[in-house]
Amino acid sequence: MNKLSITFPLERSEVVSMLQHYNISPTRQRVESAEYLFKQPQHLSAEKILDGVLSEGKRVSRATVYNTMGLFAKKGVVREVLIDRERVFYDSNPEVHQHFYNVDTGELSDVYDVDVNMLTAPDLPKDMRIIDTDVVFKVTSR
Repeated sequence: MNKLSITFPLERSEVVSMLQHYNISPTRQRVESAEYLFKQPQHLSAEKILDGVLSEGKRVSRATVYNTMGLFAKKGVVREVLIDRERVFYDSNPEVHQHFYNVDTGELSDVYDVDVNMLTAPDLPKDMRIIDTDVVFKVTSR
């Protein structure tokens, strides 16, 4: 399914429309999780999303947030950025980009392709095409 153009922050009605576009039932918990994530382009763990939704006085369970973010990633609503087995971020920015992960601070930030001198795409088997590339540059202080 095609990516939608997003203007941050998304209003509740826009979140509902976006979920419907991706054939996701807009339950209250899903909408509230998405509303929090789509306030701005950002990279949040499921735990940070849970904390943020709860801090706004809304009720949602930990399991629901984790399941919701997994569903959003599977359907293409968000991009799942795997740093390692312990760290997973959900990226609300739909633009094509890569990432810097600061090992010292735990912060993930965007790097746009124009800023990166990438290798050329490999020769692909016949009838195959690349649908996504995920590059994370892990950085630390000198």
